Amino acid sequence: MTDAQMTAEIREANLTYLMLAQSLIRHDKAGALFRLGMSEESADLIATLSPAQILKIASGNMLLCRFRVDDDLVWNLLTNHTTSKIDNDATTKLHASILMAGRYAEAM
Repeated sequence: MTDAQMTAEIREANLTYLMLAQSLIRHDKAGALFRLGMSEESADLIATLSPAQILKIASGNMLLCRFRVDDDLVWNLLTNHTTSKIDNDATTKLHASILMAGRYAEAM
């Protein structure tokens, strides 16, 4: 992948992310805050952006979204790559969601 292609992919990801975030926020703000892991102030700002503003923000070369998962425990739960697979897939994903929700609450 060339630098130009990578930059184009980042811009497309930014545009998609901002449009999805705005839609989620306008539909269910509390749920969006949880799912997106963002502050209420950021959500309020994104909700009021015009299409032109979204395009301008998305056109940068830095990715706007980031991974919220930053430890092995959650990654192992999400991918189900633990050494002893005792739980079923739904249970492990639920456990990962609970851990991420708790970390979101701690960060806020």
